[in-house]
Amino acid sequence: MNATPTQALHAELVAVLVAVSQGAPRVLTTQCGQALPAGPFQMVHRSLQAGLRAWVERQTQHSLGYVEQLYTFADREREEAAHVLSISYLGLTCEPEQSPQGATSWQDWYSFFPWEDWRQGAPAVLQSCILPHLQAWVDEAQNQALRQTRQARVAINFGINGQAWNEELVLQRYELLFEAGLIEEAARRGLPMRGQVPGKAMAHDHRRILATGMARLRAKIKYRPVVFELMPPEFTLLQLQQTVEALAGRGLHKQNFRRLIEQQALVEETGQMTAGSAGRPAKLFRFRSDVLQERATAGTKLPLARGA
Repeated sequence: MNATPTQALHAELVAVLVAVSQGAPRVLTTQCGQALPAGPFQMVHRSLQAGLRAWVERQTQHSLGYVEQLYTFADREREEAAHVLSISYLGLTCEPEQSPQGATSWQDWYSFFPWEDWRQGAPAVLQSCILPHLQAWVDEAQNQALRQTRQARVAINFGINGQAWNEELVLQRYELLFEAGLIEEAARRGLPMRGQVPGKAMAHDHRRILATGMARLRAKIKYRPVVFELMPPEFTLLQLQQTVEALAGRGLHKQNFRRLIEQQALVEETGQMTAGSAGRPAKLFRFRSDVLQERATAGTKLPLARGA
């Protein structure tokens, strides 16, 4: 019996590199916003994470702070003969003042997922476009059982019919829109299309990887103080609140948020005030680095607003 040739297998590192600038959640992209930073893993690196840090820092001339591995994706959307494994990482940093060169740029992550931004309430795109298309997908089900299953998935993932919006279900919502044939990536895979909802598409499976990174970070900021990796050395409590809101895509109760920060002793006053702003001067704070380790495993419940 003749052996079947083994398909070549290549591994690459993909970075979901996040910053928050002026209250906007930003992600580093390549190919003019169509892809995430990615490059082959080279054996000269002592580890995957070291390879990722070296690649990103070489491309951006900027060091990474917090880094963790996300997931390994088997991308089937490429034209190459080789099978590609994408080993993805989430990295947190601050956006440098100087813009990257060439086709590399920082993008607002809500330009890829406009339905995920609930800071000002439910985004209009849900009622005007997404939910009607999803309801048509539900109605097309071949039998009652499948119709009920689809309806329940839409309700749970998009917070309708008595279900609450869960900001952590970013990946589930993306995959539901993919399955329903409502995003460009589904068309590339050959799925029947029922329409197309707003939101920039990305090459390969990079928008799925970005969704995974968003979901991971939204969950993590509730129980670990990783948000401080995104802050300047000194900041106001309003800046801190706006950063958390930008990541979560939800509003926060101002007084509850400040009370929580004070109770958990995560920050300390610098003794300085903001200067040169149009509004009233505000106290400047810094993160108490000595509490990082003790907070690493402690629970933290952010006061996310649950109103519309």
